[in-house]
Amino acid sequence: MTDTLLLKGAAHLWTGRRDAMRAAGGTDIRVRGGVITAIGTLAAEPGERVLDASGCVVYPGWINTHHHLFQSLLKGVPAGIDQALLPWLASVPVPYRRFFDGEEALRIAARVGLVELALSGCSTVADHQYHYYPGMPFDASAVVFEEAEKLGLRFVLCRGGQTQARAMTDMQAPPQSAPETLEAFLAGVEHDVRRFHDPGPMAMRRVVSAITTPNWSCREDELKPLAREARRLGIRLHSHLSETYDYVRWAREVHGCTPMQFVERHEWVGPDVWFAHMVHLDDDELRLCAATGTGIAHCPQSNARLGSGIARIPEALALGVPVSLAVDGAASNEAADMASEAHMAWLVHRADPRAGPRGPLPGAEPHAAQPGGGAGAMTVADVVHIGTAGGARVLGLDGVGTLAVGQAADIAVYSLDQPRHFGLHDPAIGPVAGGGRPTLRALLVQGRVVVEHDAIPGLDLAQLRADAQRLVRGMLQ
Repeated sequence: MTDTLLLKGAAHLWTGRRDAMRAAGGTDIRVRGGVITAIGTLAAEPGERVLDASGCVVYPGWINTHHHLFQSLLKGVPAGIDQALLPWLASVPVPYRRFFDGEEALRIAARVGLVELALSGCSTVADHQYHYYPGMPFDASAVVFEEAEKLGLRFVLCRGGQTQARAMTDMQAPPQSAPETLEAFLAGVEHDVRRFHDPGPMAMRRVVSAITTPNWSCREDELKPLAREARRLGIRLHSHLSETYDYVRWAREVHGCTPMQFVERHEWVGPDVWFAHMVHLDDDELRLCAATGTGIAHCPQSNARLGSGIARIPEALALGVPVSLAVDGAASNEAADMASEAHMAWLVHRADPRAGPRGPLPGAEPHAAQPGGGAGAMTVADVVHIGTAGGARVLGLDGVGTLAVGQAADIAVYSLDQPRHFGLHDPAIGPVAGGGRPTLRALLVQGRVVVEHDAIPGLDLAQLRADAQRLVRGMLQ
């Protein structure tokens, strides 16, 4: 790998910053030691590798803040294809965990998911890996870190799991879904922190404490110990919250409060916390997120696929809530790539039936044309921002997520050479507005070219497909 690289000739460069999305003064990018050292109209220097980006659109690498990579072998399972969340959980992720009783299945699933993400221009992946159980015969954390390292991707392990069975989904669960004790869960998190966690702003490896849900996956009296231990270790907290109305009903009926009020009581709010989905938030909960800096991993495709609803993301952005973009697991999102997710995020809020009459929240700054919905509810620039800089913010990776001097060289270079992009008056919006996966001329992560000419160097894609098909056949039998 050449230490110095010049990305040359791009037609458009978007920085990821909401206040200055389109680059001014040139689109060439010089990279040294994995860091952007100059942006502008630049001439090649002696010995410098030049990567031709002529006619391309350049974005920061996408940052996926919530995934379940083991589900990459569970796409389109007939028993759950038309189910809502709770019956889907009982039909797919819970019973099918019995097939992940050895290292190979998890390794191939993680590889499939990471390859799919990389080819969409995703440079950072946060995986909510909750497949842990007592007596597990292999090291699941090491497996996913190893697969990400092989592909050169930045990786955040959200070390999940549960300390009690969930009454609504786990009554006929296999042994591979058995809960851990609180002590075993905490020991597992600390062990992974000691082995893998890098607190630096451009870390290639991070660990997060991520009980699967604060509602049902642990006892109420365990939540504060979980939060306090994570903060003692200097790591973040992550989980699912308010994905469906069941979360709201449970909190109100059992605890007489909203889900956000419940987690606030147990110290699970703050700028070091983000939750996936957050579909069913009321006005006060949105304000609580803004006031505490608690973040959201927005998963619009999974939310639609499971019929969970449309999150109030335009209003969250108007209030300053940290918002990021995520694909969720492939078992509830059969197109688990960031390009497809970005396209959906752009469209879904424009179709929100709550558009117009709701208007902005009191005290909120106007966002786009109509906060809460309408034709301008979510712009392409908004999507690029939450999918890059927004992701870096919720993960605490201050050195990534934007294209600026001094930032990590995580760069997606798109060649708009497919018919869906022909005729675009503003090609810069093409990777999001065009739909589908655009051709990826190159993906750089920390200055290293990990995808080139729409392919991952050294990857045998045919073999990966064969391995995935073989494992799926075993499940079907």
